[in-house]
Amino acid sequence: MPFSVDHLAELNLLGQFPSTSTQEGLKVHAHSAAPETVRAAENLYSKGLISQRDGGYLTPLGAEAVELTQKLQSILSNP
Repeated sequence: MPFSVDHLAELNLLGQFPSTSTQEGLKVHAHSAAPETVRAAENLYSKGLISQRDGGYLTPLGAEAVELTQKLQSILSNP
């Protein structure tokens, strides 16, 4: 099953979260962010991966998703 456009946007947004600190988060500004990024933040929030509809902090599940996203990116980046 291929990744949908929404899944790719969610993965890209997860990749922007700092993975080394639970005290750092992201804010997605609806008036200046790309529509797919705003939608990705809303989707991640509804899935319980981030604490706010417009970003916020990673939840424990979100932190795990970031770790897995980084592993997948590393695997795909190696020749």
